[in-house]
Parts: sequence; structure tokens; C-alpha cells
Amino acid sequence: MSWYNPADVGFALRSKLSDLGRGARLFLRLVSLAGPSFRRFGLIRDQVHFLGNYSLAIITVSGLFVGFVLGLQGYYTLQRYGSSEALGLLVALSLVRELGPVITALLFAGRAGTSLTAEIGLMKAGEQLSAMEMMAVDPVSRILAPRFWGGVIAMPLLAAVFSAVGIVGGWAIGVLLIGVDPGAFWSQMQGGVDVWKDVGNGVVKSLVFGVAVSFIALLEGFEAHPTPEGVSRATTRTVVVASLTVLGLDFILTTLMFSI
Repeated sequence: MSWYNPADVGFALRSKLSDLGRGARLFLRLVSLAGPSFRRFGLIRDQVHFLGNYSLAIITVSGLFVGFVLGLQGYYTLQRYGSSEALGLLVALSLVRELGPVITALLFAGRAGTSLTAEIGLMKAGEQLSAMEMMAVDPVSRILAPRFWGGVIAMPLLAAVFSAVGIVGGWAIGVLLIGVDPGAFWSQMQGGVDVWKDVGNGVVKSLVFGVAVSFIALLEGFEAHPTPEGVSRATTRTVVVASLTVLGLDFILTTLMFSI
């Protein structure tokens, strides 16, 4: 007697392929709606404001403390090799290249992403999306697309805030608390950080993460079972799937950007 049923395996595989197909169709639909969505920019602007406000406080506080830790750990590490003047360069590169986009995306997924999933899931459970379809209003165009593009725009802005606040935190620890020369701190940073290679690649990362996290959050909400339990499970899946996706994409993007 076989330990598995081939029919069950085939059904599970077909279900996963069907889920991937629906997700791909929704993603292509959202991308194709970029033009109509930006022509009604007021909807996207409201979502950028909404999502940014949801995440700005935790992004700012987290960036400050990450900067504190980088300043402390970086100074004690560089001091061993007599390079404590390069603290500003270490803090800036760590934040702009890696920590800024990645931590911002993870916090965005846990704060704004879950909000998007819960909002769309509750609208589906309350049959508001079905009511819009009955009134000949496309819910993907009117509800999902502005939120998707709002998340894509908000992510680089939040990542920039995170990196800027983190650099200030590193400066406060290194210069004000420890006593690193402020001229060396800023000059090393300005001379070692390349606008296109470092800052530009960080912006590209944050854009990719914004697309991934926003899409996953909307997809989970749109495909959630219209019950309280279904919405709660979709919200949990958003955090798990989005976090793993961000970490995987970060490895791929880092390999492509900085290893060539």
C-alpha cells in the first residue's frame, strides 16, 4: 500500500498552479492599470499618505535605534584596526545598501501590509466588492490598483527616512557620545558613498520590495475566505510570505548588484 495518494498530490499541485495563475493575472492587471490609476492620482496620493502614516512612527524609531547600534558596534570593531574615522562610511553604507531597504520592507509588511490585507478581506467578507461589481465598478481598478501603487511609492520614501534617521543616530553615538571627529565622520561618508552604485541600488531594492509586499498584501486580502477566520489567516500569511519574499529578493538583488 502506497504511503501517499497520487490523486491527492495531483490535486495539491493543480491547486498551487491555479493559485499562481490567479496571482500572475492579478499582478499583470495591476501593472496594466498604472496609466488609469495615475490619471486619478488623488486616489494614489491618499494611499501614500495613509500607508506612510501607518508606518512612519515605527520606521523612524527603528531607524534611530539601528543607527545607535551601528554606531556602537561599528566603532568598537573599527577601533581594533585603527580606522575609527571610517565610522560614518560604515554606518552609511550599511543603511543605504542593506539595512534601510530590508528592515523598512519588513516593518512595512508587518504594519501597513497587514492593514491592506485586513481592509480588502473585510470588504470581501462584507460583500462590498461584489456590490461594486453589480454597479459596474471594477474593484481591481478602483480599490486594489491605487493601494498597490501607493505602497510602491511609499516604500522608497520610508526607506529614505529610515536611512537618514539611522545615519543621524550613528552620528549621535559616534560623534557626540564617543568623540569621533565630526569632520572625519562626514568626509569619509561623502567620499565613500557613491550616488548611483550605493544610493541608487538601495532605491531599486526598496522599489522591488514595495512591489512585492504591496502585491502580496493585496493578493492575500483579495483571495481570503470571506469569514473572520479567513481574514485573520490571510493577515498572518501576508507577514510570513512577504517577509520571506523580501529576504529572498534581497539576496538575489545583492548578488546581481554588488557581486558583478
